Amino acid sequence: VVPTLLWARLDNRFVLIALFATVWMGAIGFVDDYLKVVQHSSRGLVARHKLAGQIVFGLVLSGLLLAFPWAGTVLPPTATTVPFFKYVYVVLAWPVYVGFVTFVVTGTSNAVNLTDGLDGLAAGLSAIAAITFAAFAYVFGRTDTSEYLKVFYLPGSGELAIFCASLMGACIGFLWFNAHPARVIMGDTGALAIGGAIGTVAILLKSEFLLLLVGGVFAAETLSVMLQRRVFKYRLWRYGRPYAEQHRVFRMAPLHHHFEQLGWHESTVVTRFYILGLLCALVALSTLKIR
Repeated sequence: VVPTLLWARLDNRFVLIALFATVWMGAIGFVDDYLKVVQHSSRGLVARHKLAGQIVFGLVLSGLLLAFPWAGTVLPPTATTVPFFKYVYVVLAWPVYVGFVTFVVTGTSNAVNLTDGLDGLAAGLSAIAAITFAAFAYVFGRTDTSEYLKVFYLPGSGELAIFCASLMGACIGFLWFNAHPARVIMGDTGALAIGGAIGTVAILLKSEFLLLLVGGVFAAETLSVMLQRRVFKYRLWRYGRPYAEQHRVFRMAPLHHHFEQLGWHESTVVTRFYILGLLCALVALSTLKIR
């Protein structure tokens, strides 16, 4: 937050929205961590209350974007671009757009939270995702690069590159203390704030589908939890508990714990997930030229 306030233009409302997202989501996570650590509540913030806070932010964000869309761009307020295609975008009806934005920002914040299960994992992957979106924000915000690369021009989006670079710097600085063996953990305060920030930047850049590429590891972690739960509940209903316990899709979910159960050392899992995160970022960046 502090570097963005120092170096970004504060008359750019989209920078302010990104900061607002970080603080809002971080506040939700802080309440959860406070209840667990200080009040010694094993449950922390009730899941439905946490989800309600995320949904409310999604509704507020979509409302702001509908009321104050990007000026100077041909993209409609409810449009989202499609990776690997030149000048192709999808226009959603405004009620669908509101639900879409809410889903993206809620899903991203929870995805980072699920990934935060090993020392340094979420922080490193978030730094990679943040600097990748910084590159996209810079390209989209310049007339020359956007014209050369045949991407949509979003005037003023270059300021979001400062926010993304600040987010990357915060993650790297935190990683010094969070690397194995961690002396500090981010908890929900950090995970929800980072996830909310990344999701909001993707929405502001109208690159929501790009999140699946940039945050490929986050997506895989989330899908592993969803698949494990669904299959377990079905097998529990169909065959009973003993069968469901013994025949799971993964040895443990989220996905990073599955590889731990296979015998990989924690540092090995984190390093290899970093490599996958970098590969996902490179694939996402390739969409700037492969169109």
